[in-house]
Parts: sequence; C-alpha cells; structure tokens
Amino acid sequence: MACLIKCLLCKHGDLSLDSCHLHKSQVHLRSARRLCELCCANRGTFIKVGQHLGALDYLLPEEYTSTLKVLHSQAPQSSMQEVRQVIREDLGKEIHDLFLSFDDTPLGAASLAQVHKAVLHDGRTVAVKVQHPKVQAQSSKDILLMEVLVLAVKQLFPDFEFMWLVDEAKKNLPLELDFLNEGRNAEKVAHMLKHFDFLKVPQIHWELSTKRVLLMEFVEGGQVNDRAYMEKNRIDVNEISCHLGKMYSEMIFVNGFVHCDPHPGNVLVRKRPDTGKAEIVLLDHGLYQVLTEEFRLDYCNLWQSLIWTDLDRVKYYSQRLGAADLYPLFACMLTARSWASVKQGIGQAPVSATEDSEIRNNAACYLPEISQLLNHVPRQMLLILKTNDLLRSIETTLGTRSSASSFLNMSRCCIRALAEHRKRDAGSFFRRTQISFSEAFSLWQISLHELLLRVKALRLACWVSALLGWLTRAPY
Repeated sequence: MACLIKCLLCKHGDLSLDSCHLHKSQVHLRSARRLCELCCANRGTFIKVGQHLGALDYLLPEEYTSTLKVLHSQAPQSSMQEVRQVIREDLGKEIHDLFLSFDDTPLGAASLAQVHKAVLHDGRTVAVKVQHPKVQAQSSKDILLMEVLVLAVKQLFPDFEFMWLVDEAKKNLPLELDFLNEGRNAEKVAHMLKHFDFLKVPQIHWELSTKRVLLMEFVEGGQVNDRAYMEKNRIDVNEISCHLGKMYSEMIFVNGFVHCDPHPGNVLVRKRPDTGKAEIVLLDHGLYQVLTEEFRLDYCNLWQSLIWTDLDRVKYYSQRLGAADLYPLFACMLTARSWASVKQGIGQAPVSATEDSEIRNNAACYLPEISQLLNHVPRQMLLILKTNDLLRSIETTLGTRSSASSFLNMSRCCIRALAEHRKRDAGSFFRRTQISFSEAFSLWQISLHELLLRVKALRLACWVSALLGWLTRAPY
C-alpha cells in the first residue's frame, strides 16, 4: 500500500510504476507462501480453505492461486507408522496380511487423508484412502478456532458477516470424515450418470472399507488441468471441458445431487483402455450438496435468464434466491463476468484479459456486499458457488472458459429439468404432450444454433486456411 501511495504522489521520482508493480508482486508472493505454510502447519480444515483460495483464479492475484494450488494434491503427509496404525485399528489386521504389496509413498495427500497404491492377494490393484489419524479430533478444534476468529472479525468490522462459513464447516466436515458416506455417494453418482460413457467412478471395495479407510478400484490418469499430459496423450482439451460441463449441468439442474469438490486433484482424465476415447475420472465423493426442488428450479430459471439475457427474470430469480437489491453482484459472482457483459449477453463474447483484470481489481471494493450476499442466500448456494469457482478455475487453465457450447449444454439441462417439473404438475395427458413437444422444439432450436456456430467456425477456419495458403504461395 505504501508503494502504491508513492507511485500516486511521485511523478518524476526514482520509483517507477513498473518497480511498484514488481514490489507489489513480491509482497503478494511472500504473503501467499506464509499462508500456504500456515495451512500446512495446521492441516485439516485450514488446508481445505487454502484449496478453495487456490481455485479463485479470476478473483485473487496470481501469486496466491499458483502458490496455494499445491494443496490440491501435495498437502502434508502422515507417516507410514500412522497409516499402519489407522489400518490396524479399523481393519483389525496388519498391512502385509491384507495386501500383497503396499506402496509406502502416497499417490497424493489432501486435507483429510492420503491415498496409497496397493495390490490385493487376488492380484487386483487398488487405491487405499487412509484418513490422517489426528484429523477427527483436530477438526472440532479448527471449527472452534474459526468461530472465535469470525466473532472477532465481526466485532472489529461489523459490515462483514462470516458466520455462514462456520455453519457450513460444522455441517459438512463430519460427512467428509465418514468414508462410508463417501462410498455411498460414489455409487449413487455412478448410477445417476451411467448414461455418460465418458465418466468413470472407481468401484468401492466394501469388504475392506470403514469410516477411516476406503478401498477402491485403482484408476490412473492425469489431472484435469494438466495440458501437457493431455497433449502428450492426444486428449482434446475442448472435449474434456465439454464433458465436464455436461456432467455438472446434469448434476446441478436435473438431479440436484452435486459433487462439490472438483479441484484438479479430484478430477483426472485418461484414454479408456478398451476404446481409446477420452474419459473423466471423478474422485473424492465426500462432499455433496443435495438441492431442494424449489431451489433447483429457481436456479434453472436464473441460468436460463442469464444465458438468454432476460434481465427482468435475472432480477426476479436472483431475488428469489436471496440476493435482494444486490442481484447485479450476484449475477457477476455466478458468471464471473462484469455486469456490462451480463447485460450484453454472457454467451456473446469470451472473457477478455481486460475484463478478468477488472473483476479482480473490483472484487476487493465489494467485499462487504459480497459478505452480506453470502450471509443471505440459501445455504445450498454456498457449495454451488464453491463448485462454480473450482470448475471455472479448470476452464481458465484449459483456455475454454465461457465457450458457447458450455452455455448451450447448461441450457439443455435447464429445459429438460423445467419441462419434467411441468409434466409432473400437468393435469391431463394433452397438457403433458404439449409440454413434451415444446421441450423437444426448444432442444431442437439449441441443436440448430449449435450447428450454425460450428458451420460458422468451420467457414472461418477455411477462410483462414485459404488465406494462409495464398500467402505462402505468393511471391515476395
């Protein structure tokens, strides 16, 4: 801050604007490293908070997001002695009695647990997820500390409301610490999305699973934000982004059962061994949000209004979801676009570097309003916002953010969900048939629009190709 003031006051001094920016970047980097060290030292809940901050590419300075991203899969590890202790206590046997081989080095370590590769005596390769031994006791202390800090902040800054953060931690952490609940969630989402041949959910081995140990099928792959891995394995980045959008649109708008921790360490990509097609592997099913029908339908209508730029309906459904007069800010938070872009149409133009910078710079100015908004929206919205942030971070890394196809897929799911609701409430066969025809016509319109966009893109590509061909043949 002192550096910035000097820049504003000094027109011809030794300190240039570039040196000011460099100094500010160094301050950000130093603070980010300290924050990362704090999260690693306290582990548990603190790492989960750090993971979420690391996904806010569009909001926080790059120094913070790049530093905190290591927490997605490189959190502090438990020792092998601690791992053996948890397995012995929960399964009643030693590691060598249960497994033919067990890798001492974990595949990855996260906030609550770490995963080891092992081979069962029957030859099957499995992934063994083992909870950190002290995390159960530590988590309650973390929440208590968080509650004290939130109350202290409330006394110092009355405009900031963060008690919702404590309430969510109290509700969600016990569910995440129960690995049997995670196994049930995995099987439920696998059944729910079985029509997606591009999705793989590892199978659970219930006979060797407890609340602190989860045994599942071992599946290899690269992290979803690893462009180098995808290029090496000839996996289409746009196809993966499209699949991810379809999967989450189906979960949110159609089923109302949402995987709420899609950070890159939990979403892998690979080529299927049998077909060679691209596949998404979804891991870590501890944190899900179950949406009420009223919320889900309001959220469907809100996104439909945002996609088709119906600002009156944007205002109406935002206010139904608790945004009150802050509905423009709410729309910006959902889309990570400026209000000008929302009014123009979020599908009309991709996000520019200027707009990204504008959003980052303005976010700090609206912290009290953001705090107020988060305190008033339904509790279900909080995890949905977190999920949006994580998915947007992946799209930003892949360079596919705000593509037209993602909005069209969302719109398809919204149309299907709203039509299904209307058909359930319809009083006659004729009315249900009428709704079905209207649904089919709307879906056909979207498919036609998508086809026209592809033709337009193909034509543009042909023109560019022809121009380049002519330029290479033209004499100097």
